[in-house]
Amino acid sequence: MSISSSVLSDLLQSIPHLRPQLYFKASLTALSHAMEDQVLAGTLEQPLVIASFQRERYYRQEAHRYQRLAMGSNQIYVLSARETEFTNSSQSYEQVVFEAEDALSQEWHLVVIADNYATCLVCRESLGSITKNQQTPEFSSNLDMDTARRFEGIWTSERGVSLKAAELLLDRIIVYRPDLEEKIQQARQRFGIGPGKNYSLVQTAEYACDIDTDPFVQRLVTYLQASQYKLHKAYRSITAQSRKERLVNSISTAIRRSLDPHEVLQVAAEELGEHLGASRCLIYRAQATDAQADIKHEFLIPGILPVVGEIWQLRENPLFQEVVEKGEGVCVNNTLSDGRVINSDKLSEIAEKFAIRSWLIEPVLFQGRLLGIVELHYCCLPRHQWQSGEQDLVKAVATQMGAALIQAEAYANLEELNQQLEALDRTRSNLIAITGHELRTPLSTIQVCLESLASEPDMPLELQQVMLNTALSDSERMRKLVQDFLTLSNLESGRVEWHPEALTLQECVDLALSRLRSRSATEPPPKIQTQINPNLPLVRADGDWLVEVIAKLIDNACKFTLPPGTITITATQKSNDVVEVTVADTGRGIEPNRLEIVFDRFYQEEGAMRRTAGGTGLGLAISRQIVNGWGGEIWAKSNGKDQGSQFHFTVPIAHISQEQQRRKVKSNS
Repeated sequence: MSISSSVLSDLLQSIPHLRPQLYFKASLTALSHAMEDQVLAGTLEQPLVIASFQRERYYRQEAHRYQRLAMGSNQIYVLSARETEFTNSSQSYEQVVFEAEDALSQEWHLVVIADNYATCLVCRESLGSITKNQQTPEFSSNLDMDTARRFEGIWTSERGVSLKAAELLLDRIIVYRPDLEEKIQQARQRFGIGPGKNYSLVQTAEYACDIDTDPFVQRLVTYLQASQYKLHKAYRSITAQSRKERLVNSISTAIRRSLDPHEVLQVAAEELGEHLGASRCLIYRAQATDAQADIKHEFLIPGILPVVGEIWQLRENPLFQEVVEKGEGVCVNNTLSDGRVINSDKLSEIAEKFAIRSWLIEPVLFQGRLLGIVELHYCCLPRHQWQSGEQDLVKAVATQMGAALIQAEAYANLEELNQQLEALDRTRSNLIAITGHELRTPLSTIQVCLESLASEPDMPLELQQVMLNTALSDSERMRKLVQDFLTLSNLESGRVEWHPEALTLQECVDLALSRLRSRSATEPPPKIQTQINPNLPLVRADGDWLVEVIAKLIDNACKFTLPPGTITITATQKSNDVVEVTVADTGRGIEPNRLEIVFDRFYQEEGAMRRTAGGTGLGLAISRQIVNGWGGEIWAKSNGKDQGSQFHFTVPIAHISQEQQRRKVKSNS
C-alpha cells in the first residue's frame, strides 16, 4: 500500500455502496468517545482498536484514554505524525509514527472490532478546513476545538465495512512497524481480516443487550449538527429573502417542539407549501421497500383537487424508484414533456388527474434510511420556474423532518420502556406484598402447630390431629402458591409443551368441578350449576390446561361469591370455528374500569395488603396465558360492584367427522 493513498478513498472504492457524509470536529470527538467508551465499559472481550490521529498534539489530548483502553485489550494501535516526543513503542499499547507527508496526516480513523461488536469512523478533513488550519500555528490551535473544522467520511456499525477499514489500517501499520507483523497476524486470524475476503457477505448481528444507549444519543447529536450545516447552507442561498428565513425557523421550531410525527408532517407540509407557492404539498411516510403509501398530510390552495385519502402506488412510480436508487430528490420541470412521465401510464394518469405541471419529489432520510417523501406540485400554467435555493430549502426541511421523526420515534420507544418499567415496579411491589402475606401466614400457622406438638407430649389425640390437619392444609396452600408461580413462569417463557386433542367440553367441566369438591374448605361453596348443550361439537385443546382454566375461573368465582350465591357454567357455539365458555357468578362484581386489569399478574381488587379473599392474584393471569396459548380469547364482563361478573373464553372447534365425534362422545360416556 502506498503511504500517499487515502484510507477513506480505498475504503469507498472497495465497498461502492458506502456514501460519505459531512461531520464537524465536535461530532467526530463525540462519536470517537462513544466508541471508546464501549471498550472502557468492559462489555467487549479483548477487542481490536485502531486509532489514527492526524498529528501528535491531537493524540496527546486523548493519551490518558488510551492508557485506560489498554487495560482491556492487548490489541490497541495508535498512529500519529510526530511533532515532539511521539515515537514507535510497545508499552501499554502499540504506538506507530507515520510520515508527515502520509495521507493519514489529513485523516481521522477509529476502528473497534470484537466478536460481538464492530464499528468504524473513517474521515478526511475537507480542503477548506485544512487551508484555514494551516494559516498560522496560533490560528490552528484556536480551531482545534472549533466546530468549523469539517470532515467528510464514513461512520458505520456494518461489520464488513469495519473489517475492511481494519485491513487497510493494519497494512499501513506493517509498513511503519514490520516488527508487529506476528501480533497483527493474530488479530487477522481471530477476526477474519485479510486479502481476498468478501466483506460484503459479512452480516451485522444485533447485540442490543450488550450495547449501551449512549452511542445512539451521540449519533443523534451528530446528525442534528449535520442538519444544522445543511440548513445554514440553505440560508446563504436565500439571505435576500427574509420570508424564507422565517419559514425555516417556524418549521424547525414546530417540528422540534412536537413529539407527534403526524403533527410534525402536517406543520411542515403547510409551511413549506405556502412559502414556496406550491399548488399542493404532500408529505407522507414511506420506506424503500413499500409498495404503496397512504396520503395523510397535505397543503392545498383553493380550487385544487385534494389527494388526501389516496393510496399512492410506489412500485409503479418511476420517480419514486429513482429517488430510492439515487438517494436524492427528483425534479420534473414540465410533466407534458418529461420522458419519465410521458413513458409511464401511471404517472401520466396522476399528472392529468391532479393537473400537475411541475413536480418535485424529495426524500426524507436519516443515516441513509428512507423515512418519507416530500412532494411539491405546481398545477398552473405556465410551468413553474425553479428559483435558486428552492430545492436546497426543501432538502434542508426534509433533513430537519428526518431528525424530528427519529426524535419522535425515540420518544415513543422511551415512553413504552417507561410504561414497562412502571409495570415491572408494580409487579415487584405486589409480589413482595402478596408473597409476604401468603407465605408468612401459613408458615406461622405451621410453626405454631409443630411447636405445640413438640412441646406438649401429653396433648390429647384429638387436638394433635387438629394440629396436624391445620399444618397439612397450610403446607398445601404454600405448595399451590409455588406451583402457580412456576406455572405462570413456564407459560410466559414459552417452555410449555402443548398436546392438543379432540375433547368433550362437558367432561372437562366435570373434571374441574371434581377438583373443587376434593378441596378442603372452611366454608361450603356457593351453588354451582352447568348448562352445556350435549350437542356441542368437540373442542381442540390440551385437556389438562383446559381443565386448569375452567377450575381457576370457578375457584375465582367461589372466592367472591358467598352462599346463597350461584355460579353458572355455560357453553355455546359462536361460529364454525369456536365455542365460547362462560363462568358467571352473582358475587361481588367488578368495576367497569378494572375489567381488563383483573388479568394482570398479582392483581387483587382490594389491594395486596387488605384482602378478604386469599390467593396470589395469579389465577386469571395463568388463565389468560393458557387461552392465548391455543389462540383463543378471554375477557370479563360486569355491571359493577355487587352485581356479579362473567368470565368468557373461546376454544377452537375440533374439525372431525360426525362418526368420529359420536365415537368420541360414546367412549367418554
